[in-house]
Amino acid sequence: MADNSFDLVVIGGGPGGYVAAIRAAQLGMKTALIEREHLGGICLNWGCIPTKALLRSAEVYRQMQHAASYGLSAGQVGFDLGKVVARSRGVSAQLQAGVKHLLKKNKVTVIEGSASLAQLDAKGGGTVAIAGKDSVSAPHIILATGARARVLPGLEPDGKFIWSYKEALVPDTMPKRLLVIGSGAIGIEFASFFNALGAEVTVVEMMDRVLPVEDEEISAMARKSFEKQGMKILTSATLKGITKAAATVTVAVEAGGAGHEIVVDRVITAIGIVGNVENIGLEGTRIKVEKTHIVTDPHCRTGEKGIYAIGDIAGAPWLAHKASHEAIICVETIKGLPDVHPLDMGKIPGCTYCHPQVASVGLSEARAKAKGYQVKVGRFPFMANGKAIALGETEGMIKTVFDAKTGELLGAHMIGAEVTEMIQGYVVAKTLETTEAELMHTIFPHPTLSEMMHESVLDAYGRAVHM
Repeated sequence: MADNSFDLVVIGGGPGGYVAAIRAAQLGMKTALIEREHLGGICLNWGCIPTKALLRSAEVYRQMQHAASYGLSAGQVGFDLGKVVARSRGVSAQLQAGVKHLLKKNKVTVIEGSASLAQLDAKGGGTVAIAGKDSVSAPHIILATGARARVLPGLEPDGKFIWSYKEALVPDTMPKRLLVIGSGAIGIEFASFFNALGAEVTVVEMMDRVLPVEDEEISAMARKSFEKQGMKILTSATLKGITKAAATVTVAVEAGGAGHEIVVDRVITAIGIVGNVENIGLEGTRIKVEKTHIVTDPHCRTGEKGIYAIGDIAGAPWLAHKASHEAIICVETIKGLPDVHPLDMGKIPGCTYCHPQVASVGLSEARAKAKGYQVKVGRFPFMANGKAIALGETEGMIKTVFDAKTGELLGAHMIGAEVTEMIQGYVVAKTLETTEAELMHTIFPHPTLSEMMHESVLDAYGRAVHM
């Protein structure tokens, strides 16, 4: 039994679970990680990583088609969908092997199988049952079982006409006509990929704008760009029905008071996620579940002593970096380290890797005003930046929102080339509680895209130089 007793057991090996296990091991805890399918979880195997590999192929393909704009010439430009997908799967496989190596390096016991809480201990934690294997026990147990795609009745993925993200990542064919239901990050990234490779893409969104969690001004710019690229966008839309034929799908949609019958080869559903709370032993416990997500306190504790939850199963935002950060907070809380700060939702960046890219952190202009702030707003366009012009990437904008009274950076919102890399500058600024004065005094290198971050701050206070 001694070999099956641990200081910490983590159920789920995604970006929350494996990071928690590694950090616990670093802090001297005997740790077991139980994963039923793939180390790295959905993010590494069927989400963040493989989609970025696909989008990189689409980006290179797009640039090749515009070689003449850079004074270059190229022969007939084409693509091999099978090889594009194979590269994407290879990237995921490489990183999964890396996660396996890190766990081994840190002496984490990795157990393959489906796990569930079997018996709780009044002192904390308890016993975890593993299908077909001996159970394990620990005074601390972290639930990191992640989430799965939400499925609407009538839109269940069938492996042929209707795809979830999994089928969309390994397409068996290049659809000539594609309908994407949902314009959040997942839906728009797939729309961007297939559109770049030549599909006629229609995006249907029930909200009144695409990328609805983003600043309204950024959403409007994104929609204009997507439509310029050839996408058809239907917002404030309601799905009325779907009919499958021998080789096509007809989807009835109502939008803007008008009915639309859209005939496509494939449909991708990207309408949110639900937490994997089933079959993990929550029944009869004091662990509270709301809308398929486990309720936790600011340090990831559930209603049962010694039981914690992190990542997608613990609620929005459903982001890998949020899960990893929660993992550190949770483990350091368990270890009793001093000054463990709870997660600040206002400092979590969001990134969408479509074309053009979108990134943000903090409050949008509208949300800041709704909270009662008097704001100062700065904007700076890509078309006024030397590096952007040299790159041939002049579409985009940097927008910053400040508290007019204190100079606090309330939010930053970007659309354009490489903004998913640039947003971290504002995240650091928010973490350090930087004011507009400190950002103005910061020296940004030239020529860079990041100079626009500086100019946007200056513009908020009427001091922009290059506009």
